[in-house]
Amino acid sequence: MLTRLFAAVRGLIYASAFVWLWWWVVASARPLDRRIALSIPSSLRPVGLVLVALGGLLALTCVLSFALVGRGTPAPFDAPRDVVAAGPYRWVRNPMYLGALLVLFGVGVLLRSPAALAVAVGFFALAHLFVLLYEEPTLERRFGASYRRYRSEVRRWLPRPR
Repeated sequence: MLTRLFAAVRGLIYASAFVWLWWWVVASARPLDRRIALSIPSSLRPVGLVLVALGGLLALTCVLSFALVGRGTPAPFDAPRDVVAAGPYRWVRNPMYLGALLVLFGVGVLLRSPAALAVAVGFFALAHLFVLLYEEPTLERRFGASYRRYRSEVRRWLPRPR
């Protein structure tokens, strides 16, 4: 149990660093708001808050699933020791990225920042390329048949209708 607790603490530290990195990217992009011809109504701010809360909760659940089930963290250098197919990973293979995407979109709406929305789109493009080019091949090499079976049963981004 101590191993899982230590993995959860490490995972929360790494996740915090990830959040701070993307917060810095959003803050750096904000000066571009004046150049982007998109107006986000202030009436949508509550929607932004809900997106941030749901995305944060989803990402936190993923970090804890990695620690408690996989005995690892989201960081590639401290990855889970087992395939994680529990929690949100039962529905999609990359729920942590989806949680981060919801947070970024929510922040964009909350701050009424078109540049933050552009960062969210860029984040998703980078995450998709990372998943295709690094993560999936690495997981297949590491876990073999168990990952191939999981990949055949669970979609990458959108849940499969039951």
